Amino acid sequence: DLRGGAALVVAGLAAQGETQVGGLHHLDRGYEDIEKNLSMLGADIRRV
Repeated sequence: DLRGGAALVVAGLAAQGETQVGGLHHLDRGYEDIEKNLSMLGADIRRV
């Protein structure tokens, strides 16, 4: 689910420490350059 995946990413940004979220193919379908956009807002995010 696209919105569920986005919610997990945002929850991971709010959590302390490092968070890994798998199954990002849903986000890739609905959000273009999500890592870049969140980074521009100050998020420490990267795809591994």
